[in-house]
Amino acid sequence: MATEAHGEATGLSFHPMDQFIVRPLFGDGPVHWYTPSNVTLWLFAIILATLALLVLGTRGRGIVPTRTQSIAELSYGLVHKMVGDIAGKDGLKYFPYIMTLFMFVLFANFLGLLPLAFTVTSHIAVTGVLALAVFLSVTAIGFIKNGAHFLDLFWVRSAPLAIRPVLAVIEVISYFVRPVSHSIRLAGNMIAGHAVIKVFAGFAAIAAVAPISIIAVVGMYAFEILVAFIQAYVFTILTCVYLKDALHPSH
Repeated sequence: MATEAHGEATGLSFHPMDQFIVRPLFGDGPVHWYTPSNVTLWLFAIILATLALLVLGTRGRGIVPTRTQSIAELSYGLVHKMVGDIAGKDGLKYFPYIMTLFMFVLFANFLGLLPLAFTVTSHIAVTGVLALAVFLSVTAIGFIKNGAHFLDLFWVRSAPLAIRPVLAVIEVISYFVRPVSHSIRLAGNMIAGHAVIKVFAGFAAIAAVAPISIIAVVGMYAFEILVAFIQAYVFTILTCVYLKDALHPSH
């Protein structure tokens, strides 16, 4: 009670983590797997935004591109070059999947910066599915393309024979940890940035520190715009690295 009274007296009554709560779109009941929620709404918005940029934005295909067409072409070129440089020519056949993954994460991060929006990539349930899909896909590709030779990924032939078994155990562990690190890195960065913005915004209610709080929010928001792109880029580039390992498993 004393804490609540102190909070009301100072005007500090904000909860930075409330923005990540999954809520039903209709009513106040519990959220089941089939319940339309704020996650459902923003996942649909991500799909519409991606279609608007890559399909509607490029349908004119003008020699002198519009701004939307330029952004779409730059995104296409960025990911295409990334796949080619990291995974090689063999990896370009998987470009459509990697491009879709990049655009999904990118728009999820950017749309989450809108006022009253919900950042779907702040939830492990979303990033975990994306990372697990990448993990299972590249593992399947590795065995389909290389058969048993895919296991060469875990056998470091360049190391002395005596320590190869130890390195093999480490390689196996690091391989199966990939989806965990892949998903937590993205979700953790999204949660941290948004929580900090909410904390700074909460202090704006105090007149004495309001100017400092507003400056901090603006600076942090600008930083989060950069982080939103970087995290989409990192998530995609790691996918390309994992694909390269699947296509060329030997050390």
